[in-house]
Amino acid sequence: MGTNQHAVIRYQALDRCFSNWGKKYFIEDLIEACNNAIYEYSGNTDGIKRRQLFEDIKFMESEAGYSIPLDKINDGKRKYYRYSDKNFSINKKPLNQTEAEHLKDTILMLNRFKGLPQFEWMEEVLTRLEDTFKLKSNVDSVVAFEHNPYLKGIGYFTSLFEAIINKQPLKVEYKAAFGESRNYILHPYFLKQYNNRWFLFGLSDSKIMNMAIDRIIGFETTSIPYIENKDIDFMEYFSDVVGVTVPANCDIETIILKVDRKRYNYIESKPFHESQTELKHLSDENHVVIRLKLIPNYEFETLLLGFADSIEIVEPQSLREKISERAKNIIEKNKYCADILHNKI
Repeated sequence: MGTNQHAVIRYQALDRCFSNWGKKYFIEDLIEACNNAIYEYSGNTDGIKRRQLFEDIKFMESEAGYSIPLDKINDGKRKYYRYSDKNFSINKKPLNQTEAEHLKDTILMLNRFKGLPQFEWMEEVLTRLEDTFKLKSNVDSVVAFEHNPYLKGIGYFTSLFEAIINKQPLKVEYKAAFGESRNYILHPYFLKQYNNRWFLFGLSDSKIMNMAIDRIIGFETTSIPYIENKDIDFMEYFSDVVGVTVPANCDIETIILKVDRKRYNYIESKPFHESQTELKHLSDENHVVIRLKLIPNYEFETLLLGFADSIEIVEPQSLREKISERAKNIIEKNKYCADILHNKI
């Protein structure tokens, strides 16, 4: 757990101690209360020391913190701590200027998501926040997030998300890019966005299936037992590919590309893959040679085609042949279409 979260837990623990006039809280008692609160929340047994406690109290007393009215009362050679106002609590105090500005910035950012089907709930939440904290803003939007509100099937997002969270198996009618629609029993695990589209991943017929949600015709829940995902870490699952297609039984390959130096500035700032490395000993003043280690898939091929006039595939030969074949098909198809249109005109 982050340090800032620990700090909030400590402030709340100290607030409870300072509010309790029925007990004298000395430094040792305050340290114990903070450490107990941290342990109960996170299981962390490291605890804090006197120096950290004094820094916490100093912050809580400051205007940047909570401006707490704290008494430090002598009791023999020691001091105990409590609020001078019995009714004071940091939880009753209005937001300070810094907190209000942070919350306002957050609300402005979240407003960018309003209108998307998967975020209908945000309309009500934001209205309540703006009204409760008097943070209504008329500031014009200065940020645009890339999204496609007209994407077919986007209305399924919330229900699919809930099915994953609630571990609910689904019967899905799905139509692949080619062919008729089919029904699948799917145990949903993960949603991933790529190239402005959403994809659903789950277990079907003992293997992981990838469904573009814009190709889902419909779905319903089923009463069969849910098969939990115990084997795949989806944050790692996609680490060896570009996009969302993970070819079965394929190994990582070393890809060597020769890039025109003029285009390399863009590719360097937006790498094809996390494994991208410049091979400086092979580069020259006109070209930059880069190496990638990944599993080639359709998305990676398509990405390379977008740079076809400025990239040469050095190896592997199999990838070079695939890209050449796709490029030939593109040329032939466009030539054929152009001839037809020319004759009609």
